[in-house]
Amino acid sequence: MTHPRLLYLINGPTYTPLSQLDTRFEGWGLQVERFWAYSNEFPASLDGYAGIVIAGSPHGAYEDIAWIHREHQLIQDAAARGIPMLGICFGSQILASALCGRDQVFRRSSCEIGYIPHIVYPAAHSDPIASELADGVTMFTWHNDEVKADHPDMTILASTPLCPNQVWRWRDQPVWGIQGHLEIPLALAPIWIEDCRDVMVSDGADVDALIASAVDQTPAQSMLRRFATYIQQPIATR
Repeated sequence: MTHPRLLYLINGPTYTPLSQLDTRFEGWGLQVERFWAYSNEFPASLDGYAGIVIAGSPHGAYEDIAWIHREHQLIQDAAARGIPMLGICFGSQILASALCGRDQVFRRSSCEIGYIPHIVYPAAHSDPIASELADGVTMFTWHNDEVKADHPDMTILASTPLCPNQVWRWRDQPVWGIQGHLEIPLALAPIWIEDCRDVMVSDGADVDALIASAVDQTPAQSMLRRFATYIQQPIATR
């Protein structure tokens, strides 16, 4: 049996993410092909990919770095081909930058960090990946950069009091950005937060309080599972 091919772009300095999200997509029936974009590694062609997942990064989508420029071009190519895309944290930001303009991403005056309740808007209820979120969902949010919420090609699906654009969809196309780190399972949260202690402290966080407040993100993770399901459907039935 041939499984649909998923392009997984790794945008951080570590090739193997602690979240094991790439492995979970394999468990959901996809053939995951990993490319270390952070090291300027990209596929020669997008031919044959059923979907693309764009992971997080310590960099900003606005930075003048060769691999970030290449990723902008890849996103624009994928959008022209109608390939479904899902971006998480930096992935959401570079999707917005590539598809809605470089000025769509900006540096915040302070960091938003913690397990934060999100307001879910009515548009999410009929959305292919967000329809299980009900009227609210909690996600771990950690970002100094933010995607503006005022672009006409964006449908905002969820927000927090400090960030009006936490989950969004581009036009009516199968392209979604999620600011929060919903990919971190509860069992791995203490390890991940501890590994990031120094950076989180510099961003103003109480790390011990974050670990103590960790919650199960399974409701939010429904968006990941539904994205995997969506790209396995025949195009005519989506």
